[in-house]
Amino acid sequence: MNQIDIALQSSFPSVMVPTRELVVPMTRPGERLLIASNGVFLEIKRPWIRLVRRLSSFEWSTPVPYGEVAELTELPCGAVPGELVAEFARMARAALPNEVGAWIVWDRVTGRFRLVPLPSLSHSPVHLSYDRPALRDGEWLVVDCHSHGSGSAYFSKTDDRDDQHDVKFALVLGHCHRSPSVALRLCAKGRFERAQTIPQNWVTALEGELA
Repeated sequence: MNQIDIALQSSFPSVMVPTRELVVPMTRPGERLLIASNGVFLEIKRPWIRLVRRLSSFEWSTPVPYGEVAELTELPCGAVPGELVAEFARMARAALPNEVGAWIVWDRVTGRFRLVPLPSLSHSPVHLSYDRPALRDGEWLVVDCHSHGSGSAYFSKTDDRDDQHDVKFALVLGHCHRSPSVALRLCAKGRFERAQTIPQNWVTALEGELA
């Protein structure tokens, strides 16, 4: 095998799932394929999250001598503080009528979250371009936030392109001149999972911001 394929397969390996014991979870950040009797799964590991998602199922029933895998989501970072979401809402209101962005990051050493404003290259009521900020050692992006000014909260085709390769939560606040509308999704290497409900501590913090 050539050296390029060796390097690629080392960085993104495939694991045959055992039948008599659980597959050992990843211990370092990265991705790998899990080949199981019930399909092919993608495992993603970051210090703040571990995900397992099914990529595909077999087209016909055939004996596969591997164990089964279940989808899962683990968040070692814990709950994202609602106060930081409220802080971003204040940023979004102050930036009106333009859009604005920020990251909520987590420090794996201290276990603390903080809000990092994004350096804007250009922005308008319907546009935002920014530089990715330099984070401190040990910090990881958890929530990528941007506002839609006085417009509604939704994910655009531009958002889909921007989020295609990331592992993060994406948050959009709309109607920032009043009680904001909220759109939230999990982005996992091209898979987008829209949240059906917003965390209650976020809702409480946003309502308190308007009180």
